[in-house]
Amino acid sequence: MRLTLKIWRQKSTHSEGYFESYKVEASENMSFLEMLDVLNERLISEKKEPIAFEHDCREGICGTCSMAINGRPHGPQTGTTVCQLHMRAYKDGETIVIEPFRAKAFPVIKDLVVDRSSFDRIIQSGGYISVNTGQATDGNSTPIEKGQASEAFDSATCIGCGACVAACPNGSAMLFTSAKINHLEKMPQGKVEHTRRVVNMINQMDKEGFGKCSNVGACHVECPKEIPLSNIAAMNRYYFSAVFTKE
Repeated sequence: MRLTLKIWRQKSTHSEGYFESYKVEASENMSFLEMLDVLNERLISEKKEPIAFEHDCREGICGTCSMAINGRPHGPQTGTTVCQLHMRAYKDGETIVIEPFRAKAFPVIKDLVVDRSSFDRIIQSGGYISVNTGQATDGNSTPIEKGQASEAFDSATCIGCGACVAACPNGSAMLFTSAKINHLEKMPQGKVEHTRRVVNMINQMDKEGFGKCSNVGACHVECPKEIPLSNIAAMNRYYFSAVFTKE
C-alpha cells in the first residue's frame, strides 16, 4: 500500500516546527512503528536526518510510543497504543498526519518526542509507599477484598503515556493522577499516607502547568488502557476530605 505521511519535524524545544511530507510503501501487516522504521532506514540511506520517535517494549505496556495520528492520540483504534496499531487500519493512497502530543506540560524535545518527566515528578511527590524500617512483607500475607483489589488493578493499568493529557482540551492530567492515587488508596499498605499523598500529588500536578478538568471525558475515550472516569470523581472526594484533615 502507498501512503503519504505528513510528519512534524522540530529540531529542539525552542526551535520552530513544521510538517514534512514523505511517500512510503508499507505492508498492511506492518505495525505503525515498523512502517516508521522502514521510512527511517530510507532516510538514513539517503544521508538525511531520521525521524525521532519513542519506543521501547512495542507490546502496549510501556507507553513511550506516544504520538497523535490524524489528530487522535495513539491513532484511530480504541484501547490501543501506537505500537499495537497496524497498517491494515488505513487504506491505500491515504494521507496520515503524525505529530507529537500537544500540551504545555509536555514540551517537544525533537520531532515526535516530548518530555513527559512532569508525570515522574507527580509520582515522586507522593505516588509511593515509604517503609521506615525492616523488610517489605509478602504481598500475599495481607488479605484484600476482591472488589477492592479489582478496582486497584483497574487503576494500576495506567501506563503513563499521556494520551489523556493530549486528548483533553485543557491539557489536564486528572485521569493519570487520579489513577495513581486511587490505585494506592485501595491497598492497605497505601492507606497510611493517603491524605498526604492526595494533597502532594495534586499540588505537583498544578505546579507542572496541567490544565483543569472540565469533565469532557475525552481522556477516557483516548486512553489505551481505558482507565475509568470514576477515578477522577474519587480523587475529588479524597482531596476535599484531605484538605480538612490533619495528620
